[in-house]
Amino acid sequence: MNIIAIIPARMGSSRYPGKPLALIHNVPMVGHVAFRTAMSKTLSATYVATCDEIIENYCTSAGLNSVMTGDHHVRCSTRTAEALLKIEAATGKKADIVVMVQGDEPMVRPEMIDAAVAPMLADPSINVTNLMADMDTLEEFEDPNEVKVVVDRFNDALYFSREAIPSRKKGSDKVPMRKQVCIIPFRRDYLLRFNEMEESPLEIYESVDMMRILEYGEKVRMVPTDCRSWSVDTPEDLARVTRLMEGDDLMKEYSK
Repeated sequence: MNIIAIIPARMGSSRYPGKPLALIHNVPMVGHVAFRTAMSKTLSATYVATCDEIIENYCTSAGLNSVMTGDHHVRCSTRTAEALLKIEAATGKKADIVVMVQGDEPMVRPEMIDAAVAPMLADPSINVTNLMADMDTLEEFEDPNEVKVVVDRFNDALYFSREAIPSRKKGSDKVPMRKQVCIIPFRRDYLLRFNEMEESPLEIYESVDMMRILEYGEKVRMVPTDCRSWSVDTPEDLARVTRLMEGDDLMKEYSK
């Protein structure tokens, strides 16, 4: 089975411009994501998809695969789809599963990629999965930069929000505090179909792509992970991740 990872990255982030090349222990963030993702034995190949020559140049210098895409993309999924078609044209091989790994997840680990893909290998009816992780603090639970998720008994997503869900307003001290971790495998044809779906109202209100799938009455299988991960949306996040990655066991394999 041909399973490829694509890491969409652009310099023009609205919340933190230039963050793909922000240094974490002297390695650009997108480099951490790409090197660590590529360690997964599940994957056939890993690519960075970008519209910025400066990111492409870094990838070339670091020995990482990259694909140039248009600069018109608003959603990571459309950039990923363009890159997918270019990769297939260049290699002559059609992908079976495309793992979209957000370029601001520098703490990603190969076992997270493996876990996210595993349900799709076991069940051909699953078209898309997301990782989810427990949150330890109310600060994280209430942070609008973290996408929260509520699931059913089968770990299919019921709702995603940047608000703190489920509610703690009724006096419950303990509620499931789970966040989306943006490692998102799609079956190849489903990714292309997803991008053809019209954006949905709740997707726009919540600013969460996966809500489109739920509003169309389809399923997103959530996969629990115990791996510690923190996305980088602000300079403060960068400082936190830099601290958390001190002594990281994978980093020594690619940093110099």
